[in-house]
Amino acid sequence: MNAYSLAVISAGTFFLTALLCGVWKYVQMVDSETGQAHFYVDTAHRASLMYAFACVLIAAFVNISQLGATLELVATALLVIYFGIAILTYILQGFKGETDNQVHRASGAVRVFMWTLIGAEIGGFLILFYGVITALL
Repeated sequence: MNAYSLAVISAGTFFLTALLCGVWKYVQMVDSETGQAHFYVDTAHRASLMYAFACVLIAAFVNISQLGATLELVATALLVIYFGIAILTYILQGFKGETDNQVHRASGAVRVFMWTLIGAEIGGFLILFYGVITALL
């Protein structure tokens, strides 16, 4: 699989996840006294939508970039893997319904994970953005 295919398939997967989370959100809104879904059900829905379109942007960047195929694939994989983990975490928090802030009083392992997420997402994007800039200038 190449980086472009990974980004496009991820976009479709995340968009489908958003549609399914939208149904879940709607059901919770109808059943809720306040008319609102749980915070993390709403977050999973919105994040899935945003990450779907982020993957379309990533696919466009990969298409323009002239970097090596392996480097583009690694950068893309870092982004979409962490996007997927974030969405799954939001879905799990929505099912559990125990918190509206998963990082408040987080364990050391969660903090380490969050820093790896930050590094992977920013680093992966910077690689692809560099590829776009060097291809266009």
